Amino acid sequence: MLRILGLLTVLLTFVSAAAVEPEHGSRDEAVAMVKQVEAMFKTEGADATFKAVTAQKFKDRDLYPFIYTLDGTDCVAHGANPALVGKNLIDMKDQDGKYLIRELSVMAKKGGGWVDYKWPNPITKLIEAKSAYVDRMGNYFVGVGVYH
Repeated sequence: MLRILGLLTVLLTFVSAAAVEPEHGSRDEAVAMVKQVEAMFKTEGADATFKAVTAQKFKDRDLYPFIYTLDGTDCVAHGANPALVGKNLIDMKDQDGKYLIRELSVMAKKGGGWVDYKWPNPITKLIEAKSAYVDRMGNYFVGVGVYH
C-alpha cells in the first residue's frame, strides 16, 4: 500500500509539473506571434492591428508584439507599454549602448530575423537579455522578443 501511495505521489508530481505553463515564451512562439500580427494586419488593416496590439490582445506571458514605422522613428503599437506609442525612440540605447530600434529597423529591411539586446522584463521588472524576431510589415516592422 505504501508503495502504491509513493508511486501515486510521484505520478501526481509529474502531472502537475507538465500542466504548469512555462514562464518564458519560446523563439518559435515569438515567430508565430509575429505571423499572427501580420495576418491581422493583412485582413483587418493597420489601425485595427495597432489597437489590438496596444490593448494587449496578443500578449502571452512575457511575449508581446511591438510595431514601429519601418524607419524606426515612430512606435505605433506596443503590447507591454502603451506609453511608448507615438514616441520617437530611434536614438534609444539598451544597457550595453546598442541602438536597439535602429538595429531592429535594419534587420526588418533586410527581410527579417533576430536581434539581441537588453530590455526590462514586464514580469520581473529587471533588465534582462532578450532576442526579438522582427519582420517587415508593409511600411512598418513588427517584432516579438523572448527573454533568456
